[in-house]
Amino acid sequence: MHATDDNVYPASPVKRRRATKAEMEARATFLIGYAGGHHPVTVRGLYYQAGVHRVPGIDKTDNGYDKVQNQCLKLRRAGRLDYDWIADATRWMRKPRTYSSAEDAVQQTAALYRKALWHDADSYVEIWCEKNALAGVILPVTSLYDVPLMVTGGFSSETFCYEAVAQRGDDDRPYYVYYLGDFDRAGRDAARSLEEKLTRFADETGVEVLFKDVAVTAEQVRAWSLPTRPPKRKSPADRKWPYTFACELDAIPPDRLRQIVKDAIDPHLPQQQLNVLKVAEESERELLLSFAEALQQGRAD
Repeated sequence: MHATDDNVYPASPVKRRRATKAEMEARATFLIGYAGGHHPVTVRGLYYQAGVHRVPGIDKTDNGYDKVQNQCLKLRRAGRLDYDWIADATRWMRKPRTYSSAEDAVQQTAALYRKALWHDADSYVEIWCEKNALAGVILPVTSLYDVPLMVTGGFSSETFCYEAVAQRGDDDRPYYVYYLGDFDRAGRDAARSLEEKLTRFADETGVEVLFKDVAVTAEQVRAWSLPTRPPKRKSPADRKWPYTFACELDAIPPDRLRQIVKDAIDPHLPQQQLNVLKVAEESERELLLSFAEALQQGRAD
């Protein structure tokens, strides 16, 4: 018996089940609680953690990410999710700093004054990060330690690498570069490209570059059971990736990511030395404030 047209049925459209109010509130409770306890965190970081914690309706697909992104936006606009808890360093504002008066200039300088913590250190340290959005997640650590945070947004340009080395001038201290990027073919290629460029430019000035991948590594993926995704296999280069999985930097919980950065910096600037420098910094800031008050008093007289 042969099949006829009567036996052929058109494909039915896939109907997605709408989340119930209880499920939506469960998602909201998780997103608010996790962001509140681990901020700053990116929306993509929240998406990964929602998957790890098996939040209802959030699967490892673009649709799952869209759900988290849309709900975060609604929660922020409703006043339930603090805007300051979400990091997004992909947009920048550029404006020169100006002051209303000389006293204002000194007061603001005092408020923002930072001592050069690395002036007498034996080494020079930079943190390089592949992901623009994650800069806001690790900035609290690099800012505290007065360490340059270099964000590449993927592959580093020849110009960016040249300027990174050139801005050091005649500083001949060992140049430590700690790199954070995705664990996939493109991420590893970007790391190797960065190391090659920095080393090439530094060699011209006789500076030693010590480059280290601190995240994401295969060992971290396994030890921490990080959420993974299938690796891309589209191009010949992609098909050379030797692993059956890939992992994005965003998959590392924000607190752990900040700890990775801190652990990289600590050997070069121990906490005890940092505390001494911070005391000196506060003393010098008070001196600047006293100078601002004297200027203001002189104007009043």
